[in-house]
Amino acid sequence: MNCVVNAWNAHERELRGWLQRRLGNPTDAEDMLQDLFLKAMRQGKGFCDIRNPRAWLFEVARNALADRLRVARETVPLPDSLASPLAETEPVDGLATCLPSALAALSPEDREALTLCDLDGMPQEKFAQHLGLSLPAAKSRVQRARKRLRAQLTTACRVQFDDAGHVCGFAPQAQDPSPARAGCIPAAPSASS
Repeated sequence: MNCVVNAWNAHERELRGWLQRRLGNPTDAEDMLQDLFLKAMRQGKGFCDIRNPRAWLFEVARNALADRLRVARETVPLPDSLASPLAETEPVDGLATCLPSALAALSPEDREALTLCDLDGMPQEKFAQHLGLSLPAAKSRVQRARKRLRAQLTTACRVQFDDAGHVCGFAPQAQDPSPARAGCIPAAPSASS
């Protein structure tokens, strides 16, 4: 440990001046100097094997300074009166307001297929058993019901889709239509099967 103390006594004044010039604040420089001394002490006897203790001390100081400056980027306090932006919900989430009326407009068979399989999570195999249908017939029934629901939502809620076919906007019939979002394509109603 004697080699740490000797190196420290030889270079402390130079390190302090260098840190004060870089940080512009003597208190911050003293804090970093103390941290640097502790890092040197943690090296233990390994510090005695370092060929150039001055270079090691300055390298560690330079790295610590870079870390500190990276963390302490300037921030500007915002006034309390500044309103926070409202979290925008995904357009598909808003369709929940249209779903009950769109489901009500479907036939009882379509409503049952969608309610049991899509809303209640019943596996299509159990749905087939419930109705006494083959699995392919039950799957077809669910797919046809989904197509008719999509057509109903498109008509009743003026759903708009992006190029990938995802919902990107809608406006229920009872309200004035909101302007189309960028990238949205107004949906053409699909033919019911």
